[in-house]
Amino acid sequence: MMFPGNACFESFIQLILSPRMTDPNSYQWICYALGLMMLLKTEGLFVGITILDSAVAKGAVCLDGSPPAYHYDKGSGSGINSWLIHIEGGGWCNNVTSCLARKNTHLGSSNKMEKQIAFSGILSSNRNFNPDFYNWNRIKIRYCDGSSFTGDVEAVSPETRLQFRGARIWLAVIEDLLLKGMKTAENAILSGCSAGGLTSILHCDSFKALLPMGAKVKCLSDAGYFINARDISGAPHIQSYFNQVVSTHESSKNLPQSCTSRFGPTMCFFPQYASQQIQTPLFILNAAYDYWQIRNILAPAEEDPQGAWALCKLDIVNCSPVQLKVMQDFRMEFLDALSILQRLSSTGMFIDSCYAHCQSEMQEFWFRYDSPILANTTVAKAVANWFYDRVPFKKVDCPYPCNLSCPVVSSTSEAFPEL
Repeated sequence: MMFPGNACFESFIQLILSPRMTDPNSYQWICYALGLMMLLKTEGLFVGITILDSAVAKGAVCLDGSPPAYHYDKGSGSGINSWLIHIEGGGWCNNVTSCLARKNTHLGSSNKMEKQIAFSGILSSNRNFNPDFYNWNRIKIRYCDGSSFTGDVEAVSPETRLQFRGARIWLAVIEDLLLKGMKTAENAILSGCSAGGLTSILHCDSFKALLPMGAKVKCLSDAGYFINARDISGAPHIQSYFNQVVSTHESSKNLPQSCTSRFGPTMCFFPQYASQQIQTPLFILNAAYDYWQIRNILAPAEEDPQGAWALCKLDIVNCSPVQLKVMQDFRMEFLDALSILQRLSSTGMFIDSCYAHCQSEMQEFWFRYDSPILANTTVAKAVANWFYDRVPFKKVDCPYPCNLSCPVVSSTSEAFPEL
């Protein structure tokens, strides 16, 4: 979890545990106390889990056969008929071995999921931290299939008992939410982080098709625009990996047909190809120096056996001039992969130069006094202006290190496993 005022908060914890207590009237004590209060305010809403047992009969199950799950905080007031569906991230599994490794974790079993999770950022119920969506029906769909909800394999191996049913999970959860009131939605956003951000692109049009004809429906991909780029050795590492994901989960039949008819299944797992024919408006929220993509697409561990990139991947400030040049070239590849969407008037974009991965869920990136800005606009305001058609927002940041508003973060989060 990313804490508001993280350094101040950590110092506060150290201080109260220390036998040598600092003068409680000191300036530092005030800082620590304020940091703790900010933490409690921004991370204060915990939402319980809903286990969808009825989905099991439909074969809509996690890798281990357990039911799918989501967290739901009901809307109120003006947001009672507005729905925000946010999809959890967590990478993919590309073969039996890697799927077995996920099977007994929260990324493969609802039995291993937390019973409550904090809603912050775009999911926050606090108007001060989420001014445009705080009172919507807000749902976080848990991710336990390893294919961005695209797989559907009928057969179950008697040896592994793995079940590849991501597409069935997707449909079962959405159908359940329709029964709980989403069938009368007036506004709806399908969003997601990382692998969930890819899901929000791949299922964008099908999501809109399930909602009322007159509803305003749009999709937000946060850190889900994974590009088809070669790694530092020149090998197509990510393309090979996605090909294995699609093959293992038999995803081809659940990818956008408008794409597979032109490019083939593996290419259509990449947003730069899949998004070309999507009719529903998309917003792309992404760091041009997305640390997950730097670590897994540009400089995967197997292509760096001596660990020359280890410190650089941990924090961009550690990168040598040569490494930074490679990353600047990667940024240009990323922007080139976005070029088709940039020409569409319905597309929104917030492409900052932070070293980050997933910005909508974390309060310090979404909306706070110290959040990153482009054109004097926070992520939260940019997304809201785009959704409500107030002001078009399609901004690309200048190259690193020009944006001084970027928070300092660590790229070691276990929520986003490496390939």
